[in-house]
Amino acid sequence: MSEPKKKLLITGFDPFGGETVNPSWEAVRLLPEEIGACRLTKQQIPTVFGRAAETVLAASEKLQPDVILCIGQAGGRSGITPEVVGINLREARLPDNAGNQPTDVPVVENGPAAYFATVPVRAMVKAVNDAGISAALSYSAGTFVCNDVLYSLLHHYHGTATKVGFVHVPFLPEQAEENVPAMALEQMTAALTAAISVC
Repeated sequence: MSEPKKKLLITGFDPFGGETVNPSWEAVRLLPEEIGACRLTKQQIPTVFGRAAETVLAASEKLQPDVILCIGQAGGRSGITPEVVGINLREARLPDNAGNQPTDVPVVENGPAAYFATVPVRAMVKAVNDAGISAALSYSAGTFVCNDVLYSLLHHYHGTATKVGFVHVPFLPEQAEENVPAMALEQMTAALTAAISVC
């Protein structure tokens, strides 16, 4: 008998900051239903502090996933960047999609300063690079909603068997102004496929 598939919940964000598209969700949407040992469940989440993490937790309550992998947009980066760490800070230079713009607010009151991702980030970078696509570790998920989700999930699942990670993708070519790095959607999807294959 073959091994039962691991359940992987993968999320992408809705557009924010005046954009009409968010590459994180566009890339997730195009992923196959199964990659390697994982069966995927896809979920779009709102770019809103607190609500984004609540949406992921509600979906994971139903699914009981083995792995949760959230994907977000990091405009200005040129490659695929799995995040090493989430920090206990909300600090927004622009409002989220509900108009929230926190400054110097913890994600979790009295929570630890940081948590390390529990997915195999180095193996993910190697798999993406081996697929011929630019990837590198990132040591800052920022202080916007992406980090908010990563920290919240790592806090919630701390000490459990559920693995949690976050991967940032660059702008799509149609979003990027001149001289700003971008990546084609097909390449992003191929990169995420490679990363998931080692989760």
